[in-house]
Amino acid sequence: MDTTLLFFIGTAFTFGMVINFTGLPPMVGFLLAGFVLNYLGFEVTEGLTTLANLGVTILLFSIGLKLDIRTLFKAEVWAGASIHIFASILFYGAILFLLKHLGLHYFIDLEVSSLLLVAFALSFSSTVFAVKILEEKSETNSLYGRIAIGILIMQDIFAVLFLTVSVGKVPSLWALCLFALPLIRPLLFKLLDRAGHGELLVLYGFFLALVVGAGLFEAVGMKADLGALIAGMLLAGHASAKDMAKSLFNMKELFLICFFLSIGLGGLPGFNHFVVASILSVLLLGKIALYFLTLTKFQLRSRTSLFAAFSLANYSEFGLIVASLATYKGWLSQDWLIITAIAVSLSFIIASLFNKYADDIYTHFSPTLKRFQSKHLHKDDRPVRVGDAQILVMGMGRIGAGAYDALKVSYGEHVMGIDYNHQTTLKHRELGRRVITGDALDSDFWNKLQLTDNIKLILLAMPDHNGNRYAAEQLKKIDSCNFKVAALAHYKSDEIELNALGVNPVFNMYEEAGSGFARHVWSELQPQIVNSRGDQEL
Repeated sequence: MDTTLLFFIGTAFTFGMVINFTGLPPMVGFLLAGFVLNYLGFEVTEGLTTLANLGVTILLFSIGLKLDIRTLFKAEVWAGASIHIFASILFYGAILFLLKHLGLHYFIDLEVSSLLLVAFALSFSSTVFAVKILEEKSETNSLYGRIAIGILIMQDIFAVLFLTVSVGKVPSLWALCLFALPLIRPLLFKLLDRAGHGELLVLYGFFLALVVGAGLFEAVGMKADLGALIAGMLLAGHASAKDMAKSLFNMKELFLICFFLSIGLGGLPGFNHFVVASILSVLLLGKIALYFLTLTKFQLRSRTSLFAAFSLANYSEFGLIVASLATYKGWLSQDWLIITAIAVSLSFIIASLFNKYADDIYTHFSPTLKRFQSKHLHKDDRPVRVGDAQILVMGMGRIGAGAYDALKVSYGEHVMGIDYNHQTTLKHRELGRRVITGDALDSDFWNKLQLTDNIKLILLAMPDHNGNRYAAEQLKKIDSCNFKVAALAHYKSDEIELNALGVNPVFNMYEEAGSGFARHVWSELQPQIVNSRGDQEL
């Protein structure tokens, strides 16, 4: 086996584990590992680049599997992304122009066109980083998570337009055939039904991402990553789409390690490079402010706007593509490629800290931030009221819906379900269930939730343990009401953690499923056993 690859794996694991102990995302460790490997004289290998590109492709395909295309047509997404990118170019352009006239090294040699090109590159945010952060926080489907991903997709479209113009490579006329892809959606659905849940499902995912998506788009002169995203969107809404995303998860995570290693291996800066990259990193504060102010103008709450801004508070790997292209064409010096690589890496570390302490930052600055909040809130971002409900079921997936139906037999219309996904809420309402939209991972949700003495039981039925734990932590802070809190858990460690937060009872899904199965089988077999004994006596 290649000893270089083994050394890469060992170094990535070591730094990832050390950083994990600090509470930061392991990806920060992978970036640092790349810098260390670069310092030791290693370079990006062809194999590492291939695996890194594969990780990005599978990641974007996975996003598409969970993306509702209607999100892109919302004003806060398409208009928000458009306004922000132009505002960012003006902001960065003005700052860079000022630094040029102050005579700072590397800035003074920039022409106005080159200066605007750097500003354009810095206006983008990293899709890979943002989605990784959202997945780790289990907030990909939260309102701010959906908005952030929508904005990133719009930025990808801008990127395609830029590359088309700058390279002078006009997409083939065959690209028009891509508009016919939705017509094959029924066929893709049937194949997904037949794929099952094993290795064929995984292979089908790779086929769609790499061949139908990336390969087909690249063949007609379009951006390969955009093709992978759209291929995933073709399957979005299918019942097995989530299963496919889960089956690809571990391989995607492994390939993405190569992506972060390759960023760190991209170039080790000199002192002056690092100083300039540090200045660009400080300017992230302006980028965050622009995202925040833009989103609040679309009647989103201050928390939603801030958390979306934090998810996007980084520089994009697309900036490296722009810098590389500009260096190749002679528009920028080689120094700016190194500076951009370091700025992207530093922005990932800074954004990790912002996202880790997002709740604390929002709580501390909440009074100031709320001054920018509209009085008439977005319909998806309004407070939640529970009325005369006595039982709340948080998380209306398959298990939550089953619990709701069982409780409704005894409590009737006094049972209420809460789910973060408004489309899920509408489907349940069509089925006659009393369900409202609310994000249990939203701290403001708990601040505005009006729980009365009518509430007797709150059932935490969210599929992710982090969501149930966060909800339990918030409920523990409420002293004015007497109600019981029950929850679902997958593992014994989760059960112990929820018990420590005052949740009782906690139902271990695997143990309860086993005992429930045994009771069901026993109830079915008992009459047969009794009859069999009676026959024997006769």
